[in-house]
Amino acid sequence: MAAAVVLLAVPAVPFARQESDEARRIRDASSVFGEIMAAEDSGIPESILGKAEGIAVFPSMVRGGFIFGGMRGRGILSSRNSGVWSPPAFLTLTGGSFGLQIGGQAVDLVLVINDRRGLENLVSNQFKLGADVAVAAGPVGRDAQAATDLQLRAQILSYSRSRGLFAGVTVNGSTVRQDRDANQRFYGQPLDTKNIVFGPGPGPRPDPIPGWLETLDRYAR
Repeated sequence: MAAAVVLLAVPAVPFARQESDEARRIRDASSVFGEIMAAEDSGIPESILGKAEGIAVFPSMVRGGFIFGGMRGRGILSSRNSGVWSPPAFLTLTGGSFGLQIGGQAVDLVLVINDRRGLENLVSNQFKLGADVAVAAGPVGRDAQAATDLQLRAQILSYSRSRGLFAGVTVNGSTVRQDRDANQRFYGQPLDTKNIVFGPGPGPRPDPIPGWLETLDRYAR
């Protein structure tokens, strides 16, 4: 009798719904970008973010190697359309080198896209940073002059944060691809990156998209 009571009671117990990998990726990207910008003296200059056409964040990328390094990670991208940030599309990034190193560690990577052409390249099926689009290590802090000079030369500015340190970083040679499977899982539709960031978009915006867009609005006005 006791066992029967327990079995009957089990369906009535609600099970916690696990957060998807895609939702976790959006939350992590929001946290990374917010934490970086909260450090006013070492964040991305407002003069750059104010003119950005798009922002991509790859949280907790795996970086490592011996002598020459490489990395692999998954992130999200939103574009600015008529002053409004788009829902995020999912991307992957692989390869590249950060220079001489031994061992491995997790790195947060931020890409700030300065012009529409660079953004259009980034949302293509696959392209290589440094070959298909000009990329430069971005300035940090409030150096507006350095920001202006770099914007004239690079379509994309790149930044990394590792062990609390944040600075511009070179990612030439890295390959960026659409993560169509992630787009499908999260939005429930077979959407290309272009459909999401340029419109008409996926329709309803499930959590945690509002938090990501709020972070973009706060720091990239």
